[in-house]
Amino acid sequence: MAARSFSPLDASAMTANILDGNAIASARRLDIQAAVKQRAERGERPPGIAAILIGDDPASAIYVRGKERDCKEVGFKADFRHHPAEITEQQLLAEIDELNQDDSIDGILVQLPLPAHIDDDNVIDRIDPRKDVDGFHPYNIGRLALRRPTLRSCTPKGIMTLLESTGVPIRGLDAVVVGASNHVGRPMGLELLLAGCTVTTAHKFSRFTAGHIRQADIVVSAVGKPGLIRGDWIKPGSIVIDVGITRDAGGKLRGDIEFEVARERAGWITPVPGGVGPMTRVSILESTLAVANGEIG
Repeated sequence: MAARSFSPLDASAMTANILDGNAIASARRLDIQAAVKQRAERGERPPGIAAILIGDDPASAIYVRGKERDCKEVGFKADFRHHPAEITEQQLLAEIDELNQDDSIDGILVQLPLPAHIDDDNVIDRIDPRKDVDGFHPYNIGRLALRRPTLRSCTPKGIMTLLESTGVPIRGLDAVVVGASNHVGRPMGLELLLAGCTVTTAHKFSRFTAGHIRQADIVVSAVGKPGLIRGDWIKPGSIVIDVGITRDAGGKLRGDIEFEVARERAGWITPVPGGVGPMTRVSILESTLAVANGEIG
């Protein structure tokens, strides 16, 4: 008997369900807020996040301000630090050492990208892996690779929450991750593999990306090139997650995927903006709460 192809939803549906990251993240922040109040009732301190912003990149500043608002909303302690681009790597590493020793801080974030004279890897490696709520430290990526996850990479973690929200069982599905960055693409593939998917990673050297996507039940694109993935490549009924976000010449924010065409084929799709971004930020809050609660060894 020939194998039956799988579509997560009825492929005859005319328009995809929108995966509203803003709404899902808002509900999860309410849960976090309630947990913080319970800690206070037990006489425990609020969870604490420290974030370091270097230089004056407008996009980074907006993102950090969003994290600060999130902390205020849920009742976290927020220690947000802004330094000029001229700060030395040794000064930054010394500040991370200080935060590693601060018992009131459960999560440490250093906003990327950093100035060219600072080595990103040295900075990430210096953060205590037990406070690495971005999930970028080699220790935490390695634990995920070994199927023993601790603190998970924040964007893939948020995407797994989005996939769960569809109600579609994803074990055994074919997934394609477009992009192989250390912060999204690689850990995303590991998360999907851990969930029981068959995973293909497409990257700049891949020759048949379109063909892989046409067969995929789940597509996650994290490249940052507007319109990279044509909407007619999308398999009917599939789940489409667009991580890419770029401002075009007209000032409009656009994703990697040709949204208007893809939404006529997909079963579920994330908007840009308002899809993955809010889930990344709420994942950081969830991980910080887990550290504060002693759930991370």
